[in-house]
Amino acid sequence: MNAVLDPIAALGRAFLGLVKEAGALALFALEALSHLVRPPFYWRVFLSSLVEIGFFSLPVVALTALFAGGVIALQSYVGFGQYHVQSAIAGIVVLSVTRELGPVLAGLMVAGRVGAAMSAQIGTMRVTDQIDALTTLSTNPMKYLVTPRLLAGALALPFLVLVADILGVFGGFTVSVAKLGFSPSGYINATLSSLKTIDVTVGLVKAAVFGFLIALLGCYHGYNSRGGAEGVGAATTAAVVAASILLLTFDYLLTDLFFSQ
Repeated sequence: MNAVLDPIAALGRAFLGLVKEAGALALFALEALSHLVRPPFYWRVFLSSLVEIGFFSLPVVALTALFAGGVIALQSYVGFGQYHVQSAIAGIVVLSVTRELGPVLAGLMVAGRVGAAMSAQIGTMRVTDQIDALTTLSTNPMKYLVTPRLLAGALALPFLVLVADILGVFGGFTVSVAKLGFSPSGYINATLSSLKTIDVTVGLVKAAVFGFLIALLGCYHGYNSRGGAEGVGAATTAAVVAASILLLTFDYLLTDLFFSQ
């Protein structure tokens, strides 16, 4: 009998643990967001986070988007060549980059770089009692450490995605013209005719949500880390994994919301 009940009990415990973690994360996010409308707001922390997330993530996001656009062009050429519709490559590149690859690739790169850094920084402050020291100095740790980073993440990632969109399309253009023999003017005209405002807008909305989630998971796991250096390492890993999973989950949900019709 135990052989049957034990797996069910383990599954139930895992489900209840997941629900508890989701509830704790939601309460953490609500508390942080509530400080947006309650002064003071720490502009210096916000601006430094904005630079850290946006400016210093530009190289990795730019290179990823550039080569992703080139790969899409190459793969589309091979696939569409079987049906003699190579002229659709420009439209496929701009559609793929603006709707999906720009937001998702930029989000995953930022999650690996910034989410881990946030979790490690705040986690180190937690295990060295610096967060408790903030409370002693009458400074709300959530208001000082978390709220500015959430806002910075939600504002910085759309900027990165806009850059990724431009460079992704440029990567497809470069490969198509230099390697596949397309006419530059014809490729540009096909790109412009395929480009739609709704695609870019949805990509930027996704980016804002992804940026918020990355900052939220990084701050949450760092803020709740325990157990010294080992705990900080575990929190950093958990932040990156959880942010990546939630990012892909919300990518599907937002795509279904905007394009299911």
